[in-house]
Amino acid sequence: MPKTIISCAITGSIHTPSMSPYLPVTADQIAESAIGAAQAGAAVLHLHARHPETGAPSQNPDHYAAFLPRIKAATNAIVNITTGGGLGMSMDERIAPALQAAPELASLNMGSFNFNISAAEKALKDPQPWEVDYLRGTRDLIMSNTFTQIEQVLKRLSDAGTRFEFECYDTGHLYNLAHFADAGLVKPPFFVQSIFGITGAQGTDPENLMHMKATADRLFGKDYVLSVLGAGRAQFPLVTMGAILGGHVRVGLEDNLYIAKGQLADSNAQMVAKVRRILEELGHDIATPDEARAILGTKGADQVAF
Repeated sequence: MPKTIISCAITGSIHTPSMSPYLPVTADQIAESAIGAAQAGAAVLHLHARHPETGAPSQNPDHYAAFLPRIKAATNAIVNITTGGGLGMSMDERIAPALQAAPELASLNMGSFNFNISAAEKALKDPQPWEVDYLRGTRDLIMSNTFTQIEQVLKRLSDAGTRFEFECYDTGHLYNLAHFADAGLVKPPFFVQSIFGITGAQGTDPENLMHMKATADRLFGKDYVLSVLGAGRAQFPLVTMGAILGGHVRVGLEDNLYIAKGQLADSNAQMVAKVRRILEELGHDIATPDEARAILGTKGADQVAF
């Protein structure tokens, strides 16, 4: 059986500090959480930064520089820097950290869509004003990823050898990726992160995962690598289904705050350990970082700029 890659999304821009006391915010917390996830078995670390004082999402390259070298020094994991950034940011803001750090991987949303996470307001506990405004504002937010924007990101980051986690929130995003593949702007293997559970995009029905996989199979054949991300309570069921279908998995506090019904996860490492246990009980071998590099075709940790 092929090796299964575990990706871990450490903090993200969806959840806010008042939703969980375990969400890493400061550089120290993000570094420690990422290192713990790698030690638990995550081969890929998907990273966002936060303003250390407020916990608000930040794409300030200096905030990334405060934890990236520590993670590299303590782990062999593949670093994957977001270009999604925080909701409402410009594309120049969103790609600034990846341009400076030249990581092995960067995430790239493959189409524009409504990105509504306002329902998460009910999970706020003694929130700061920015948290309420941030979530409510998504009722009137389009996550902009036009063809021009995507092409610019592909060209600018590819110059440094960075490859991409193509975040696909709907089947149309797979066709967008096929468009750029046909244009010669991306080369296989395509790391397709299929995403389920964001209001404004596809839901978490198992049939949607089957349809995504079937569409990707038609478009890319053996030239792609499937990974699965389920938001919220769908996280563990959907990623397990994806692994059974031969895909890779992503877990972490960016996507889900709970380790079990009604029980907050106390760390990203706890979530990685849980999915690793499930996968191993199903007979899957977990990919090491170097095995993940071979699967994804990344340039190697010695070629990054941090």
